[in-house]
Amino acid sequence: MKHVIFGGDGFVGRHLAQRLVSDGEEVVVADIAKGDLPHYARSTHLTVDVTDPAAVNAVPIAPDDMVYNLSAKMLSPLQVRAKRRAFFYPVNYDGTKHIIEAMDRAGAGRLVHFTTDMIYGHTVRTPMTEDHPVAPLGEYGQSKLDTEHLAADWRGRGMRISLFRPRLIIGPGRLGILEKLFKLIDANLPVPMIGSGKNPYQFISVFDCAEAARLAWKVGVPDEAYNLGSLNPPPVRKLLGDLVRHAGSKSILVPTPGFAVKRTLDLLDWLNMPLMDPEQYLIADEECVLDVSKGRRDLGWVPQYRDEDMLIAAYSEYRAKKDGRPAAGSAFPHPAE
Repeated sequence: MKHVIFGGDGFVGRHLAQRLVSDGEEVVVADIAKGDLPHYARSTHLTVDVTDPAAVNAVPIAPDDMVYNLSAKMLSPLQVRAKRRAFFYPVNYDGTKHIIEAMDRAGAGRLVHFTTDMIYGHTVRTPMTEDHPVAPLGEYGQSKLDTEHLAADWRGRGMRISLFRPRLIIGPGRLGILEKLFKLIDANLPVPMIGSGKNPYQFISVFDCAEAARLAWKVGVPDEAYNLGSLNPPPVRKLLGDLVRHAGSKSILVPTPGFAVKRTLDLLDWLNMPLMDPEQYLIADEECVLDVSKGRRDLGWVPQYRDEDMLIAAYSEYRAKKDGRPAAGSAFPHPAE
């Protein structure tokens, strides 16, 4: 068998591919992009646009192969309202459909597929287990939820599909919305928080995501959904305060009335001048903490990295890039406790 990773040149995919290659596995990366990655010396790259069914069908998938779908359009870069569906659905939903149909034609029956915690929408109960009600707040979350419905249909036809719902994934090589935060801190400007900042904020390391995908394969690809998030996430106020102190910045944290800020952001969004995606700001002052105990029970997966360390590592990489220095790399110094 071989491991076929759609989106394998992306943020999570490249770490999964590297780990599998290091383990001596045969890896095929199917991605529209190709980076200068050392593990390509021992793996195969195919240029594949998942929105093109013919390109997906041309990928040589065998019945015993393990398939992963990590291809996705994310909430960054920010999109205006009118363009969101056309931005997210061709890759997130149509691409997933093309991959599953290609697997079916090839007789392959095992898939690891990443969706998002954004399918949950507003917090109804906390911590959020995998049976939490789902009500996405935008096209990104809805596109991912629709792929879960698609997966349910194919499970009914005998395919084994493990679903992963990560919180905000951070690690070397991706800043996204964090870049705006880092710029404020570098400029010693006030850092506004939506709400009081007393609610916790949870990340998940890119390395922990890749390991979850690998472990799902190892245990036989359970027909289940799994949350991916850190352990013991700190309050927003502490998380940002620690970063400000680490940066040696004079920035101060400014609590704001959450309702008023969200209505203002709503107005800007309706005027096609978004500062954040609604799926981000509408839950910013809620206690959105994923329960990840199911992954421990079923997969033996335990997140290894703390939110504090992940955020500081991301800032350090940002500073290194800005200063023209080599980035520190992938080492997060402190495992989760």
